[in-house]
Amino acid sequence: MKKLTKFTFTLAMTLSAALASTSAMAQEKVMVGEPGWPGAKIMASIIGTVIETRLGVEVGYAPGTNAVIFASMDGGRGDIDIHPDVWLPNQASFTNEYVDDKSTVSLSSGSYEGRAGVCVPTYMVEKHNITSIYDLATPDAQTLFDSDGDGMGEIWVGSPGAASRSTFAVRVRDYGIEPFLSPTTEDETIFFSRLKDLIAEEKGAAFYCYTPHYVHALYDITMLEEPEHNPDTYVMVQPNEDADWYEKSHVDSGEVVKTVTVAYSNSLMDRSPAAAAFLANINMDAEQLSQLTYAVVVEGGEISAVASKWVTEHGDMVDSWLGLN
Repeated sequence: MKKLTKFTFTLAMTLSAALASTSAMAQEKVMVGEPGWPGAKIMASIIGTVIETRLGVEVGYAPGTNAVIFASMDGGRGDIDIHPDVWLPNQASFTNEYVDDKSTVSLSSGSYEGRAGVCVPTYMVEKHNITSIYDLATPDAQTLFDSDGDGMGEIWVGSPGAASRSTFAVRVRDYGIEPFLSPTTEDETIFFSRLKDLIAEEKGAAFYCYTPHYVHALYDITMLEEPEHNPDTYVMVQPNEDADWYEKSHVDSGEVVKTVTVAYSNSLMDRSPAAAAFLANINMDAEQLSQLTYAVVVEGGEISAVASKWVTEHGDMVDSWLGLN
């Protein structure tokens, strides 16, 4: 009888282990979205590394704009499950629709602070007294920031598809800058390659900037002064909300301090509950993310290697995301 009991116990333990292993293997592949900016790509790799190495779940990556990533998370089919770097209120039109109204997407409880504005190289402050956003709305600025000799200055307002691009295009209009500096839009990597040349020649450059971002460590730049954020007059309608967004928007004061968080499809709660629980708890430190972007963009580190090294060296923080401490 004792032998039978021992055999039964051993069999039960074996079946239990097998079922646990099968359950872990049954979890679907998790797809992490990759927006175009460096901080988002690094966060995507950190998230993917944790899910793969600590949860044992297969991960894939899918590039996409904010609109594409949120629509995919809403669909819940596994095309894209995670947005690694949601800036609020810039992307509030998406969170209002998919988090608040449809309840198909959730946000992490953790977040970090982000700040956004218009920057110029500090030599433009020291040599030309460009200190305020209003200093860009002058004939002098039109000449100082004309890099291609067409008689108009330029100001980069962000990457195509980014919510910030729409906001800063409206800002350029409502601060009276547009008659003197034309708003330009191009991928961030392309613009910062051009910025490198402009700074090397000490030419004028005005551009959308934010923290955390490697550019603040790479160059001596200054964020221009703006009026304090006024919620009574700050009205920003995003293109996905209304076809007449540009005419219906009005931005004549500074940005609010941003809250940056992680979004994930609620379908993960059934398809990969361990990943969903981890994403609900994830957090990040803005200073550490700035250092990571510097390591990738300036020092040339490969994103996956930088992310993997960070995850290994910050086990305590990762454990807190996983609810282990």
